[in-house]
Amino acid sequence: MADLADRGFQGPLSPASRRFYRVVRVVFMAFFRLWLRLDVKGIENAPTEGAFILAPGGHRSILDTGVVAGSTRRTLRYMGAETYFAAPGLGWFLRSVGGFPVERGTSDRDALRLSEEVLARGEPLVIFPEGTRYSGPVVQPLQQGAAFLACRTQVPIVPLGMGGTERAWPKGSKFIRPTKVALVVGQPMMPPVPEDGKRVKRSAVSAFNDELHAEIQRLFDEAQARVGV
Repeated sequence: MADLADRGFQGPLSPASRRFYRVVRVVFMAFFRLWLRLDVKGIENAPTEGAFILAPGGHRSILDTGVVAGSTRRTLRYMGAETYFAAPGLGWFLRSVGGFPVERGTSDRDALRLSEEVLARGEPLVIFPEGTRYSGPVVQPLQQGAAFLACRTQVPIVPLGMGGTERAWPKGSKFIRPTKVALVVGQPMMPPVPEDGKRVKRSAVSAFNDELHAEIQRLFDEAQARVGV
């Protein structure tokens, strides 16, 4: 675990970090509801106990990291791009609310190991499967990390569509516009089961990833429609 410690990773959240997360969530949700008229549909689909992977689709704004906390009242752990964690102040904040970095575009074994530990403790983990922010109405091809991790750990993926965040705070903008934002939480998707006690075949992981992509696109379309985009 030396590499993880060197990069500022943390394992189980301390009671102080959990309290800090709850306070931050209350503040963020109040702002999102007042300024962005946040509308959440399907919050009952997020499991109230046990591990799951939350896979938000339609990653269009830096707002998304905070907005997805509206999909469940549980404390979420976040996997995010390492560049965000390197920023002074922002990195401290992200770690304080349970985030940990991953090297974008690489096979980050340390982050994978920590992700497995998070799920083994029964915690929900957020992974943005598009990998980075994009623009427009089409969900981009998904990285296979979320599907692979779900198959490896046999935990469900909860797909999520986010609508209106790009209009509220598009990339490059300095201000958050007071425009409506919506979340649509989908039904949990169970990964394929390994055959004969072995790992799930790569072809099955790929097929599961394709199913996830289709469901995220459907939820993203619904969320966009709910805010009039």
